[in-house]
Parts: sequence; structure tokens; C-alpha cells
Amino acid sequence: MPHTIVMTGASRGIGRAAAERILRGAPDAHLVLVTRAPSGPELPVAPGGGSVSHCTADLSSLDSVRRAAGQIADRLRGGDLPPLSGFVGNAGIQYTNARTTGADGLEATFTVNVLANHLFVRVLRDHFRTPARIVLTTSDTHFGDLRHNLAMVPGPVWRPPEVLARPGAFPAPESTAAGRTAYSTSKLAAIYLVHEYARRLPAGIDAVAFNPGFVPGTGLARHADPLSRFAMRYLLPALTLTPLAVSPRTAGHFLADIVLGATPAPNGSYVDRRRVARSSAASYAPDRERDLWATVESLTADRAG
Repeated sequence: MPHTIVMTGASRGIGRAAAERILRGAPDAHLVLVTRAPSGPELPVAPGGGSVSHCTADLSSLDSVRRAAGQIADRLRGGDLPPLSGFVGNAGIQYTNARTTGADGLEATFTVNVLANHLFVRVLRDHFRTPARIVLTTSDTHFGDLRHNLAMVPGPVWRPPEVLARPGAFPAPESTAAGRTAYSTSKLAAIYLVHEYARRLPAGIDAVAFNPGFVPGTGLARHADPLSRFAMRYLLPALTLTPLAVSPRTAGHFLADIVLGATPAPNGSYVDRRRVARSSAASYAPDRERDLWATVESLTADRAG
């Protein structure tokens, strides 16, 4: 039966590979790509594959996200799109400081990696046709240990969510370490959101956290210093020949298989590459999850309403 999947972060890397696999593997799917550029990425589609369209949004602006989500909702309501079966929050950003803000004055890492995802889910919630699946891309960095982070990203430092949403939540906020801490903390928050979705969304709408592992060669380091960008693009991809890393294409295929249900993933679960696993001990914290829910609901509320 025809269905719609909405996806952020599909212009390159993991997301592009996932989008191509989804389109080839789901002939009945219409994939709506949320892109920053007015023209969406050109995606090759195999004969018999699904269809694709796009809408424009700046994920660091809640007003922009709300407009894009509203446009998608209007298309679903008007029958221009088949019923909604999935949302994939794959877009992610990492800055070299913890002071960068988006259009709303909120810390940009938290806005893109947490609030934008929640706002899409909030606006589109009533348009899901069950069974449906929400997948948020998270990261190994939420463990905060050498085994998972290869000592490249500091572990998360949890603060009250209303503090995390504001610039300067971490010590030495102008430093690269603070920017990377904001990133790992936002990925921990994404897992908390998945747990809350599993509790709060109607039966038949499953939520899953996806960890692609260490994936060099993506655009995540585009705000890093020149040496780090060079290493991520040209040196670290060699690690994909070892168990320490995977290529963007492989990680994208893992993501697509979760979205399409080829990889079994119970509601509220954490999928490490292609298998359900336990996330970090700190990621199971109902009190934090409730606090985060209250904050993201407040920050994404339609003030005009």
C-alpha cells in the first residue's frame, strides 16, 4: 500500500545512502526529503523503486521547521501524499564551541539534533498510519568511554534540559571540547526522546534509536578545524577496513533496513548498527526523560496558537 516516509539529513553520507536504499527497496514508498537547499538532492532510483520529493527547512530555526512540517501535514491532509508511515531524524550537527545559536537564540546543536526532530514528530503525529516507525540517529559518543569514542569526543554532561537548550551550557563554552560535549549530550537526549515516544505515542507508532557507529567521511566535521576535516575525509576512512568504523554507505544501509523493518527493532529500542543492544547505563533515566519531554514540548509549542 502506498505510504510516505519523511527524512532529514539525506543530502550526503549516511542519509543519502539510506534514502537510495529505501527508494529501491520500497516500491510503494514516497520519500519526502527535508533539505536546506531549495532543490533537493538528485537520487538515482532503480526501476520499480519508490518516488521522492523534497521540502526546504533550516533545522536550526524552529519557525522554519514548523513551516516545513506544516507543509508536509497539509499535503498528507489533502491527499497529495499517501499516509505517513515513518519519520527519520538523521540530520546532525557538531560545532567547535557551545555558543553557536540558531534563529531562535537557542544553542544550535541542541536545536538541530533534538528540537527539530521533536517538532517534526509533534506536528506530524496525527498523520501517522499504523504500523509506523520513527527512527532517530544517535551516536556511540553518548557512552562517553574510550571503547566507544576512541577518545575523540568527550562524553555527555547532562544538565537540566532548559540549560542544555541555551548557549554556554558547558565549561569553557568557546572551546572545541565544549562543542563536542554538546554533540554527545544531544545524542544522549535523542535516546531519552525515543524512550518517551515509546511511552507516549499511540500503539502502533514505534520509536527506535539508531547508532551507526564511527563513520568517517561524512559531513559531520564540516565546522571543525582544517586538520580535523582533512583527517576525517582522507585518513580516518581507512578505519573502515577494521571493526572500528563503517563506511557511510554501509551505515546508510543499516539505517534503511531499520526504517523498512528489515531489521527487527522493538518499540523504544536501541539498534547498534544492525542489532538491538543496550545503550549506555546513563541512557536509562526516566526522571531525565520526563524533564526533557517537558522542555522540548514547551520550546516547540506553537506560540502563535
